[in-house]
Amino acid sequence: MKKARKSLFLASVALTAILASALFGIAANTSPSQQASQQSPPQSQPVPTVSSVVDRDINGVEELIINAAEAMPEDKFNFTPATLNIPGADYKGVRSFAGEVKHIAASNWLIWSSLTGEALPEGLKDGNGPANLQSKADIINFLRDSFALGHRAAATLTTENMLQSPAKSKSTRLRLAEFGVAHAYDHYGQMVEYLRMNGIVPRPAVTNPSDRFC
Repeated sequence: MKKARKSLFLASVALTAILASALFGIAANTSPSQQASQQSPPQSQPVPTVSSVVDRDINGVEELIINAAEAMPEDKFNFTPATLNIPGADYKGVRSFAGEVKHIAASNWLIWSSLTGEALPEGLKDGNGPANLQSKADIINFLRDSFALGHRAAATLTTENMLQSPAKSKSTRLRLAEFGVAHAYDHYGQMVEYLRMNGIVPRPAVTNPSDRFC
């Protein structure tokens, strides 16, 4: 019995030595940078701000609308449902697809420029946009510039000024910033209908997966 106990004790000591040696080998082969990464806590996400939240909203609608504008072929860019002569429908006087894109861009300028104080582009007098913009390329460039303005407008927002009203406006800065987003989504819905009437399925957004609703 004593011999059996002694054998078990020696086996236990040997196993402990083997495990200790193995663990020491692993530690010795681990670089200092790997050891630091294993020990360091995970990095925390940036704290959201009113500016970053609004900027994300602008990103989402911007990607959807630019994708939709680029999806419509040049020869159909001035499409309007009135040309389909749908029985019982009344599309007389509605904006064309190009008109929708120009209206979104023009409205972006009219809404968000009040936050940045920037001058309106030449020829922009109302929500229809400059009359000289006719080609698909020029209209999409106008659209992109209007969303670039939106990001600059979002960057001006702080918790101290978001409830203040800019000059010549009765709305708060935060409401104006988000109203631009809401207005763009409204007209994006019309762009989607125009695309589908032409057999085109709009691409979803990649930036904000939650926006994939079309």
